[in-house]
Amino acid sequence: MTVTQESRTTHRLRIARRLALLSVATSAVLAATKIVVGTLAGSTSVVADGVESAGDVVASTVLMFGLAVAARPPDEHHPYGHGRFEMLTGLALGFLLAAVGVGIAVKSVVRVGQVHEPPAAYGVWPLLASILAKGVLSGIKLRYGRRIKSAALIADAWNDSVDILSGTVALAALGLTLYDPTRFLAFDHYGGFAVGLIVIFLGLRVVRETSLQLMDTMPAVELMDAIRESARRVPGVLGVEKCYARKTGLQYHVDLHLELDPELTVRASHDLATQVRERIKQDLDWVADVMVHVEPYSGPIPRAESAGDQKAPPSP
Repeated sequence: MTVTQESRTTHRLRIARRLALLSVATSAVLAATKIVVGTLAGSTSVVADGVESAGDVVASTVLMFGLAVAARPPDEHHPYGHGRFEMLTGLALGFLLAAVGVGIAVKSVVRVGQVHEPPAAYGVWPLLASILAKGVLSGIKLRYGRRIKSAALIADAWNDSVDILSGTVALAALGLTLYDPTRFLAFDHYGGFAVGLIVIFLGLRVVRETSLQLMDTMPAVELMDAIRESARRVPGVLGVEKCYARKTGLQYHVDLHLELDPELTVRASHDLATQVRERIKQDLDWVADVMVHVEPYSGPIPRAESAGDQKAPPSP
């Protein structure tokens, strides 16, 4: 990895860590506020949303730890770096969210049949504050997560998006209960149950997406096309036979099979392969490294790309 690429990766991880820290602080304040106010107001929906926010604090803390490990440079035992730990962090977040959702749903259902005083109206205020704050955080993290291609940061952004949905559901349920406590008293508990289901769904989605990345699922077609197009722009490249890519943290490692003039010398083929490798890394900053394999081109050789034009000068 070049110095420039290392600095880019370090910068990306620094952004992700700062966003995770901001998320921890925001979620901690919201969780404490909703749990305290929800308990005082006697609202299951508000408390459930507070517990969900407390889960966010744990999730973002795990995310920060994962990003710190992923930032370590390659070593003898990890030649591809430690980036995959960032994916493992995303997977752990998914399971954590699902577990939190189950707990919220079960606790809310248990309270459905209980008879009690209707919740106080001031319980709506922490929900409104949470929806606004999480809306801002979700947009920022999703934007930067996609830019730096961080699975864990994107997972945390989706978690914030679900916070908005869960807060809205809790607000609607509490609003119905406040509107007519006689008829809709249980809706506050049903709102808590709905919040739990939403969190479970999000957790399972995150688990699925990060599992696909850990299984070396190929990236999107447009990313693969960008790699091939970058390689073909190097003079002397006659074709790209195969192209594979797998994610290792915030970047991809690429395996590329180039088709070159079969009459080229080993030195000339090696030089072309090196040019292609450097060109792809220069054009696509999300590519960490490229392993280039050279294959003989079986079709007719264009005049401009003939073997005589590409042979390296003899060694002295």
